[in-house]
Amino acid sequence: MPVPENTSPHELARAAAHQLATVTGIDNHHVALVLGSGWGGAADLIGETVAEIPATELPGFTPPAVEGHIGTIRSIRISGAEPAAPDAAKYALVLGARTHLYEGHGVRAVVHGIRTAAAAGVSTLVLTNGCGGLRPEWAPGTPVLISDHINLTATSPLEGATFVDLTDLYSSRLRVLAREVDSTLDEGVYVQFRGPHYETPAEIQFTKRIGGDLVGMSTALEAIAAREAGVEVLGISLITNMAAGISPEPLSHAEVIETGRAAAPRISALLAQITAHVTR
Repeated sequence: MPVPENTSPHELARAAAHQLATVTGIDNHHVALVLGSGWGGAADLIGETVAEIPATELPGFTPPAVEGHIGTIRSIRISGAEPAAPDAAKYALVLGARTHLYEGHGVRAVVHGIRTAAAAGVSTLVLTNGCGGLRPEWAPGTPVLISDHINLTATSPLEGATFVDLTDLYSSRLRVLAREVDSTLDEGVYVQFRGPHYETPAEIQFTKRIGGDLVGMSTALEAIAAREAGVEVLGISLITNMAAGISPEPLSHAEVIETGRAAAPRISALLAQITAHVTR
């Protein structure tokens, strides 16, 4: 479906959501999940896939540029969350086509998937990522709930005089529900840098001083866009490596991928259980 070049970001999201409903046959999704590095296997455990399409078939989406991300969007009937009435089944929208700010497509592209999900009826968003950890007690492979964020990208997805309160952006209610699934989940403050380079040891020390516990290159901008759209947010990070200067080892994306693969069975099952729990 062609979209005029001067289409606003919200109009573009509505166009993508309309086409998504046409292709999947699902008029309303209830929860959306953005699957970051290491989290991709969760989609197979959430429930029955109703439809899976390349994201680029929908208006406004760009192909993923990062190894470990998949470029599809899946509509899934959630297992463990089915009500008595068959016609009231709950559906998840799994966004594997995350766009990062460092790819150069602009902040509108970064949050387009979130706005599309909101336009598709989603009221709950689960944002996941692979990140660097600043606390020594969090070994690589540890999932951590995001309690808040610090946005160091020097940009925002909000345009014009759009003033949005970010208090309790990462829903305390949803964090409580997540801990009902796994009481061992810890939480911390996520700090988003622009990337694509990893942070320097001095930047990590700065991050610690301003209250950060987790560092990465995604999530914060997406969460802001979700709040603007009235969507409740749960954020979960997977510690894929210790941040620069915390560990004597040099950082590499290969380490991120390998840690994600090793942790995949546990975190995928965890995420599927949380998804069913928060949509009951």
